Order: sequence, then C-alpha cells, then structure tokens
Amino acid sequence: MSDRKKIAVVPGDGIGKEVIAEALKVVRASGAPVDFTEFDWSADRYLRDGTTIPDDGFQMLARDFDAILVGALGDPRVPSNIHAKEILLGMRFKMDLYANVRPVRLLDESLCPLKNVKPEDVNFTIVRENTEGVYMDMGGAFKQGTPDEVATQEDINTRKGVERVIRYAFEYARRHGRKKVLMSDKSNVMTYAGGLWQRVFKEAAGEFPDIAAQHIFVDALCLAMVREPRQFDVIVTNNMFGDIITDLAAALQGGLGMAASGNIHPGRTSMFEPVHGSAPPLAGKNVANPLGAIQSAAMMLAHLGLQQHADRIDAAVLATVRARQLTQDLGGSIGTKEVGDWVAKQVS
Repeated sequence: MSDRKKIAVVPGDGIGKEVIAEALKVVRASGAPVDFTEFDWSADRYLRDGTTIPDDGFQMLARDFDAILVGALGDPRVPSNIHAKEILLGMRFKMDLYANVRPVRLLDESLCPLKNVKPEDVNFTIVRENTEGVYMDMGGAFKQGTPDEVATQEDINTRKGVERVIRYAFEYARRHGRKKVLMSDKSNVMTYAGGLWQRVFKEAAGEFPDIAAQHIFVDALCLAMVREPRQFDVIVTNNMFGDIITDLAAALQGGLGMAASGNIHPGRTSMFEPVHGSAPPLAGKNVANPLGAIQSAAMMLAHLGLQQHADRIDAAVLATVRARQLTQDLGGSIGTKEVGDWVAKQVS
C-alpha cells in the first residue's frame, strides 16, 4: 500500500492559478511524497458549462483525497460569484471544516507596519469558528426599497459548534507548546450568543489546567493586537469576528499575501488556502505574492504528518524573505514565478 498522500488542487480564478502553481513547484522540490490532481472548478468552467462543482464533488473529495489545496476564487464576469460561494463555502460547510486556523508569524521586521516590532513579537495563531454565525445566511428583508425597509441577519451559535472549536483551540495550544488561549467575543452586547461562548469556554478551560484561559472583548482585542501583539498565543473566536481580526493580524506579518490558512476537521479531509482574493486586475502580470500559498501548502504537509518537508519549506520561505527576493507588495522587484523559483531552490 502506497504511503503517498493524494492532494486535490483547485487553482481557482485570477491570481489563484498563479500562486498555486508556485506552491506546487515548491512542494515538488521538497520531495514530499504527494500526488496532485487538479480540478478546473472556476469562473472559466462556470461560464463554459454552468458547473460550479459536480453533484458528487464534495463526497469525492472526502472519499478520495487526503487534503485539498485551493487558490482564490472570484471573477467579475460572474457578478453573483455563485461559483465561488458554492465551491469555497460549500467545502467549509458541507465538509464540516469547522476550525479555520490562521498562523500569524512575522518573518522579518521590515514587513511589519508597526514601529520597533521584531519577529518574536508577532507569533500567534487565530482559530476561527468556520461553519456557523452570520455566514449561515439566515435572515430576510421586508419592504425592500422603501423607507420602512427591515433587514435581519441571524447569528447562529450551537453548543456543539462552539464547544468543538474552543476545544480545538486548547488542544492546538497544548500540541504546539503554547501557554495561553484567549477567547474573544462581544458578550456585553450579544448576551445570548456571548453567554453560550462564555459558559463553554469556562467549562473547557477546566479540562486544560496547563493552559491559561483569558477573555477579551473583540474591540479591545483589535486595539491590543496593534499595541502589543507579543502577548498572544492562541486566540479563538466566532466566524464573523474571526474574519475581521485575521485580516488585521495579516497586516502585522506583511499583508494578505503572506497569510496562510487551514480549514480543518480533525480526522477528515481538510482544505488549505492562501487568504487573499483573486485580484483580477493583477492576474497574468506575474506580480502576485505566492508566499501565502506556499506557506499554506507547508501547513497542509504538516497536517498530513510530513513535518520534515513542511519545516524545509518554511525555512526556505524565511531565507527568501531575508534575501529580499520578493514581489512588489513587500518592497521587492521580482515576479511571482521568480519568487517561487527562489523558494524551490532553497528547498531542493
């Protein structure tokens, strides 16, 4: 029986195709025992034959693959972006990938917009609940287009959903040698949902006496992330707040082009992706930053138990940053492919 891992690849739209190509190049250079199968689920496919994802697509991914690597999705030729919603959100919801994991790591102080901040000051992880909250698209509108219009958007939080993501955050902290888990909410206003998060967090914390449990309101968290990012180890929060604070956190490490992520359900096929958008105006110009995609691929390898290969890729990314072989968004002067070549050379 082969020990090689099977990876489904969805390059997506715009610059997604370009950065994923560089991530695959680097993984191949690392010698990791993986095989890639690419799928053309994208705006091009949707415009060609109306397919967003085949009827058995999610079942096939879960059954036949060990992990999924996805590029950015979104294209102005599809104004509704229905293909992006059905593919990306479909993976998260229908495959129940409940933990969105975003490492926030500054590789070089030149990449951080804050004064006097060093790499050791920005090194934490955000765990975002990934399948509930306002993203469940529950609500409605009444008397649209009139002065009496009413719009509602439901924030759905279940005991099961809250408990498992909080428990994942504590287990992640213990597994990675972290000492603190901070839960962030807005329970002083969102009393019902916040009350659920508060109770579950306190109960779970009692099962992890070696991990310090802390709490902060999300608005105060945004302030603290800018003033003193060094204080954080692991942050866990709900879907919407996680969406917001992870973009703020990305700025601390050099921007969205540096940000990697995993959408994880332990024991099941999980999905990894850079978090920037498809940026159609930049597509085809060889200017997109591939380091977020490359680091997402390294996360994927680590998740699959290929830690040695993941470590080599992370070290190669660090060496590339220190050599200033970077795209324009990071103050460099080379292109997407050239950055990928540099990282691959460091790995091989």
